Amino acid sequence: MKKKIIVIGGSAAGPKIAARARRMDEFTDITIFQKANDLSMASCGYPYYVGGFFDDRNKLICTPTGVIRDPGFYWNAKAIVVKNNTEVTRIVRGEKLVEFKNNLTGETGTAEYDKLVIATGASANMPPVKGIELNGVTTLQSMQDADYLRKIRDEGKIKKAVVIGGGLIGIETLEALHLAGIDITLIELLPQLLTFLDWDMAKLIENYLKTKTNVITKNGVGEFIGEKGHITGIKLENGDELPCELAVVAIGVRPNVSLAKEAGIEIGPLGGIKVNEFMQTSDPDIYAAGDCCEIRNLVTGKNVLAPYGDLANLEGRAAGENVIIGNRASFPGTIQTGICKLFDYSVGITGLSETKAKENGFDFERAVNASMDKPGFMDGKLLITKLIAEKSNGRILGAQCLGPGDVSKQIAIWATAIKGGLTVDDMINGDLPYAPPFSLAIDHSIACAHILQNKTRGFFQGISALELKEKINRGDDMFLIDTRGPDEYEETRLGIGEHLIPLGLLRKRLNELPEDKDKEIITFCKISLRGYEAAVMLKAFGFNNVKVLEGGIAAWLFVKEK
Repeated sequence: MKKKIIVIGGSAAGPKIAARARRMDEFTDITIFQKANDLSMASCGYPYYVGGFFDDRNKLICTPTGVIRDPGFYWNAKAIVVKNNTEVTRIVRGEKLVEFKNNLTGETGTAEYDKLVIATGASANMPPVKGIELNGVTTLQSMQDADYLRKIRDEGKIKKAVVIGGGLIGIETLEALHLAGIDITLIELLPQLLTFLDWDMAKLIENYLKTKTNVITKNGVGEFIGEKGHITGIKLENGDELPCELAVVAIGVRPNVSLAKEAGIEIGPLGGIKVNEFMQTSDPDIYAAGDCCEIRNLVTGKNVLAPYGDLANLEGRAAGENVIIGNRASFPGTIQTGICKLFDYSVGITGLSETKAKENGFDFERAVNASMDKPGFMDGKLLITKLIAEKSNGRILGAQCLGPGDVSKQIAIWATAIKGGLTVDDMINGDLPYAPPFSLAIDHSIACAHILQNKTRGFFQGISALELKEKINRGDDMFLIDTRGPDEYEETRLGIGEHLIPLGLLRKRLNELPEDKDKEIITFCKISLRGYEAAVMLKAFGFNNVKVLEGGIAAWLFVKEK
């Protein structure tokens, strides 16, 4: 008798499960139940379809060769039965069957399984506030949402909109609507955008976004205001009102676990389906994959919710193999690597932020590096990276990178290093590809490792922009040296009481420095390379308390004098 595999869910993980299972066994019966009409949607592409980066909707649901992934495609190419517009309403574990209902015809039925895989994804969180039901209040979670927002873009009638939530989807949606010529305000309840970043890195992003659009933090939505059933504005928690004709809610997602929970399958403490490394649930004949699951963070060892499309596919690949040949393929977990585009900037993270490292009890050192992604004569662009490593052994714990330069390459390097358990010492001589069109001779990532190693070996002391600002606010007695040239100083300066002493003149002007060799001196320049050289020089002349402003003026997140 043929083995029967049922997959519940047809977005990212589900089709991958079914396809992998078919490649493992040509003759197994495989059926996908998909609640929606579309299949295998590239949901991370929704903002870019809305923003007009491409116009053909079918590109979100087609193969690389342009074939639409509909039920006919799955049957003809893979011998997989797809029942779309069909919702599984119940899992009957004792009888090893599912009950289902066709949402178009109302037809109901049952289907038996030998192995079942739950890939029910996640649903958008919605704030429990008055007016949430008004027309014009939407999310960007489904193809229908993308169609709705794309129609708004193409019609060009809406002039004002708000995006609620400063996470990945919120920021990508903001850019998409901004490109449509809509006046956007971004609202975030928390004190910072992109909460997976540290506050100082997120502040740099906020400062950049404010050059493009309106940004409000530390304020939430109190009420959606409307007339004749359509949104006309938003009342914030502080009482302010913002007129708008559209509101996109992007405040995160929650795992869809009701089917699993009702069937008695174990749910984890974070609200996702609990699975082992083989993606197997508490029922040995039922597996789960994708956004509905909790998975292990490989750095902390703790479970996390990680609703990313790439992880859904990797989890699905393991589950699809295991339902056919047994538990051989493992998905050990995630280091939670993520990246997003925002206008001319990108921002990414892998592993732990400084905040998360503290929360998890790691004793770590961190370094900030600001430099170009490639030489200036090849139109190099700025990158700012914060690198975090364990003090005891140098193991890399995390990296955050942002700027107009090639962030993706940097995050990919650090993600591989973290996954491979590499240390700072492993990375200082990293053998990466170099040519001027692609990289500096010492790649930005390797320079990050050099800075962190220099700190851990005591070759220099660093101070972050946030730490320096706190010192200024306290009125600490410091001597600040800007080591740039006069032209640079006139163009941009911090205005925090610094003394302009160009690096080339520092040896000749030592008499201008404090007589007390133990007084705190802080040096910097545009990216603090000259600041570092100045600190080394001053140490040689007997100044004992010299710190370098890490990342220099490029990483200064507060208001500048000019």
